[in-house]
Amino acid sequence: QVQLVESGGGSVQAGGSLRLSCVHSGDTNRRRNMAWFREAPTKQREAVARIHRQSGITYYADSVKGRFTISQDNAENTLYLQMNNLKPEDTAIYYCAADPTYYGLNWLNYNYWGQGTQVTVSS
Repeated sequence: QVQLVESGGGSVQAGGSLRLSCVHSGDTNRRRNMAWFREAPTKQREAVARIHRQSGITYYADSVKGRFTISQDNAENTLYLQMNNLKPEDTAIYYCAADPTYYGLNWLNYNYWGQGTQVTVSS
């Protein structure tokens, strides 16, 4: 089994920064691919960034490219999402996800999820 626990959400003004953390544990082989998703009210859950843990290869959604950075501390089993220059449209619940084999953007294909952390950006 895999456990994912997010933290770091909060309320900031536009232009501010937050760093989300996801402490993960359990079967390492089931956490090969990890990602951050977000879900805003009335919108579908969308991929924000993903990382292949072994290679470190990353991907970013166009909407966050240049502002968000996904990183990992494998010694601490922690995934991070550094979010800079936040905009009101970044307001959402942010989720950490993991999967042993899927390295894509469709949230339906990720097997393991955290409980989510709320990010609110005011203008």
